[in-house]
Amino acid sequence: MNVDLHLHTFRSPDSLTTYEQVIRAVQERGLDAVAVTDHNTIRGALELREMAPFPVIVGEEIRTQVGEVIGYFLEEEIPPGLSLDETIARIRDQGGLVAVPHPVDRVRRSSALGEAETLRVLDQVDFVEGWNARCLFVEDNVRAQALARQHGKPMTAGSDAHSWREIGLAYVQVAPFEGPETFLANMAKATIRGRRTPFPLRLASPWARVVRAVLRRRQGVRSEG
Repeated sequence: MNVDLHLHTFRSPDSLTTYEQVIRAVQERGLDAVAVTDHNTIRGALELREMAPFPVIVGEEIRTQVGEVIGYFLEEEIPPGLSLDETIARIRDQGGLVAVPHPVDRVRRSSALGEAETLRVLDQVDFVEGWNARCLFVEDNVRAQALARQHGKPMTAGSDAHSWREIGLAYVQVAPFEGPETFLANMAKATIRGRRTPFPLRLASPWARVVRAVLRRRQGVRSEG
């Protein structure tokens, strides 16, 4: 199965991608499943799971006090702002799996855990993201892969798509799975595939924030009127 393990819908504040756009992109690009990993919410993943004609892993990219982690196979939303250890514990408590996205991305320093924090919790982590299409520097993905190999951690790959055009730019090839147990087992032999996001598509995130700000302003004017 070809699975993009990191993408966002309009339920993230920096994306405008609709569920219909996700479904169309997945079908057009030869993907077999996706993980929806919206920022600090599982609402988009749960809703898309009910609509999509393909498997959807319910994920959440959660902002902790020191950076982001991803929980996979979630059923309960985890709030942002907790400690890294508490966030991981809450993922574990509901039978979910833990991944560290873009762990050493030198550009996203506020959201990347960094090498020291990643190594500190690595024994509590299931996966390291070995390819994130939005990493500006290829070397940061290479460093993440080296870190994963050195410590025997399976690697994920994802587009980190904030627009539908990005979906499928990175993915894993993994044997079919039915839940977290078989997914974890099969990921040990998975292959990561990926390209970098073209620069124009990286503007989707700031553009989404601008659009949302304009809409909020208009709604405020209407409510005052």
